[in-house]
Amino acid sequence: MNESATGDAHEVRGDAGPAAGAAGRAGREMAPVAAGAGDGTRAVRAGLPEPAKYEPTLPGPVFAAHYHLPGEPTGPYTYGRDENPTWTLLERAVGELEAPGQDGIETLVFASGMAAISAVLFSQLRAGDVCVLPDDGYQALPLVRAQLEAYGIEVRTAPTGGDAQLDVLDGAKLLWIETPSNPGLDVCDIRRLAEAAHARGALVAVDNTLATPLGQRPLELGADFAVASGTKQLTGHGDILLGYVVGRDPETMAAVRRWRKIVGAIPGPMEAWLAHRSIATLQMRVDRQSATALAVAEALRERPEVTGLRYPGLPDDPAHKVAARQMRRYGCVVSFTLPTRARADRFLDALRLVDDATSFGGVRSTAERRGRWGGDAVPEGFIRLSVGAEDPEDLVADVLRALDASAA
Repeated sequence: MNESATGDAHEVRGDAGPAAGAAGRAGREMAPVAAGAGDGTRAVRAGLPEPAKYEPTLPGPVFAAHYHLPGEPTGPYTYGRDENPTWTLLERAVGELEAPGQDGIETLVFASGMAAISAVLFSQLRAGDVCVLPDDGYQALPLVRAQLEAYGIEVRTAPTGGDAQLDVLDGAKLLWIETPSNPGLDVCDIRRLAEAAHARGALVAVDNTLATPLGQRPLELGADFAVASGTKQLTGHGDILLGYVVGRDPETMAAVRRWRKIVGAIPGPMEAWLAHRSIATLQMRVDRQSATALAVAEALRERPEVTGLRYPGLPDDPAHKVAARQMRRYGCVVSFTLPTRARADRFLDALRLVDDATSFGGVRSTAERRGRWGGDAVPEGFIRLSVGAEDPEDLVADVLRALDASAA
């Protein structure tokens, strides 16, 4: 879309060629999903165009730096850094999951979760503004804070738990929420914080990476932006870097779109297509992984060497009461602490069904000792375990066996 475009829908030009044909498919009306459809139905159908004879249900990726463009550039696809038909379908899909049935929603996809985070923060804030961040959130946020401060933006921080960010909201332009927090899994009340922030004239962005749109819908809870890394559970296979921003205000989203254009933080068409394909299994993956995560957490609760166990789905977790009010699923991540760094390393080495890797949300279980990276205020023996799609009995048995083996 041209820099001068407002983001309104346009009719697709009838230009010839494969890219134009795919653009036409992206421009067709979206296949309807019933308002009361379940999450599985919605995930499978999200973003698909109306069926067309002899064409695939999900049109293939469009590889195009430019498009056939005679005359005035009145169509939606003019240059590859601005728009792509493959993005269009994925953006429709994500918007349908984050805000089903809501009008006026706009979604923008990015090359990574950090690209999406940066786009919101740096498009909305100016020198002299105040931004509130969590002090227990994603590990890259301290890097973001340093850059914001370098641009003359005041950054205040507070923990996620207990809605502590309320205490530092006065005068803020933007409140950034991460719930559940990564890696500590604390939860805050999105609706309460959003109402307080709006009363003070602040925008609210919620990092929805860990929950996914099937776990919670920040826009329904009052947020202005839902932001996430699609690298994690949304796509779920550990092979795509992706991010997105969803919002409903045309002016603020236009600024986010302009930032994407200026910085060029765009996904490749193949990544976008793979992401859309992967979303079809999101409900099955999320349900399986959440149920297994609860089973793993319940098993860990019985182990005397395990302390600091956190999983919002546990009824006795400190965050459960708040999480139960705003979350429909509690995620795939379990965190806990073993007595020493050496014990944690032995535990990780003894696992057979769990890869020692960073990130989370994939169909293959992963775990890591978070302290190895620095930057997270966690004990040396702190473990973040991302539960995959393995059989629950096998995964629980592997975790318990590794705990036994690491005791030696």
